Amino acid sequence: MSFFTDLAHQYIDGEWRPGKGSWDIIDFNPFNGEKLASIPVATAEEVDQAYRAAERAQQAWADTNPYARRTVLEKALRIVEEREPQIAEAIVAELGGTHLKAGFELHLAKEFLREAIQLALRPVGQILPSPTEGKENRVYRVPVGVVGVISPFNFPFLLSLKSVAPALALGNAVVLKPHQNTPICGGTLLAKVFEDAGLPAGLLNVVVTDIAEIGDTLLEHPVPQVISFTGSDKVGRHVATVCAANLKRAVLELGGNSALIVLDDADVDYAVDAAVFSRYVHQGQVCMAANRILVDRAIEEEFTEKFVAKVASLTVGDPADPATQIGPLINSSQAESISRLVDQTVEAGATALLHGRADGNLVSPSVLTGLPADSPVLQQEIFGPVALLVPFDGEDEAVRIANDTPYGLSGAVHTANIERGVRVGQRIHTGMIHINDGTVHDEPIVPFGGEKSSGLGRLNGESMVEAFTTQKWISVQHGRSQFPF
Repeated sequence: MSFFTDLAHQYIDGEWRPGKGSWDIIDFNPFNGEKLASIPVATAEEVDQAYRAAERAQQAWADTNPYARRTVLEKALRIVEEREPQIAEAIVAELGGTHLKAGFELHLAKEFLREAIQLALRPVGQILPSPTEGKENRVYRVPVGVVGVISPFNFPFLLSLKSVAPALALGNAVVLKPHQNTPICGGTLLAKVFEDAGLPAGLLNVVVTDIAEIGDTLLEHPVPQVISFTGSDKVGRHVATVCAANLKRAVLELGGNSALIVLDDADVDYAVDAAVFSRYVHQGQVCMAANRILVDRAIEEEFTEKFVAKVASLTVGDPADPATQIGPLINSSQAESISRLVDQTVEAGATALLHGRADGNLVSPSVLTGLPADSPVLQQEIFGPVALLVPFDGEDEAVRIANDTPYGLSGAVHTANIERGVRVGQRIHTGMIHINDGTVHDEPIVPFGGEKSSGLGRLNGESMVEAFTTQKWISVQHGRSQFPF
């Protein structure tokens, strides 16, 4: 496909060029195995070149009138809108995303670009009083300089853009490393959009590479002051450790094990719809997905019957078919891992109301219940189409079960009494929770992030200003200070 081969390059200092590594990253369609592109990996030397290019370009960009920076982002938005059908096709081909998922991702991407346009004008300074006579304290908001962005495979266009666009809007330069399974949608596609929007060379660099080639160069390099990472908590811990050792700020959006709680007074049909979407959207490859669906025993039988029936009706198949609701997992390793997890959990005593099977990278949905309280699967993130149904007796037990996880990203509570839902939600140790809705939500101006092993820091809205700028105090003494010697 020429679309993919045209973008199968490194993008460094405004130049499209092959990587100098001795091996290639192969970009496959996860549904049919078609080879989309082959990209020679970037070396540690090329990562250095990308960061140095960013460093050279950044100060002039920071000094650029923010209205001019805003204009570039406005052009980027228009380009995304004009190329939306082509980008959607790329998401279907490279990720195995369904048409529904591609539309969802692009809708959010446009909303986040619109917010980034506004962010260019958002940083404001302060003048603070001083106890010293004649002194004026000015506090400036200034760009951090260069930001390193590492994005995941599940929503690569959105989650790359989500850090890249605000960082640029606020006057920074960026080096982006997309996931190896989505180098185009998560990387070079963004570079092309911003290049065509008139972003000066060097401000956005994309390196397609792997830790096997560059080690921790991306993290340890002296130029970037902030690393924005979205991915697993295992890798996130490593990123945090390396950043701390090098005195860098890390913004970490990590995994989840969210609970969707259905209280005894909930609208069962509506809760079923919310739970099915929250668990199975994009094959369950979503950090906010409802891994655990907690149901009050008073309505367990009705909920379970309707939930299983709805899940069984989902269409599994070719993501290019608009009727498909469940497409492939990103690669064979993920598909094998999910199938093995289901088999092991059933062997350990769980009951499979639906036992999904793998056909290549397609894995049909599973629904498991009757899990032992100490089942390891209750503690972990499941990045695939597997739902765990867990009964409870009353709010207190629901809260205890929901909190019994090392994660704390998202969640939901279903109830006829909104304030009851809010009270329960306040007791869940999570960064985000939704009353009478699904668990999978993101909006441009709300603080997005998790507690515990689900991350550090927040993104979106004013949180972007906190993430990608720093404060600088300049005092002015209008009189004369008195010095003790």
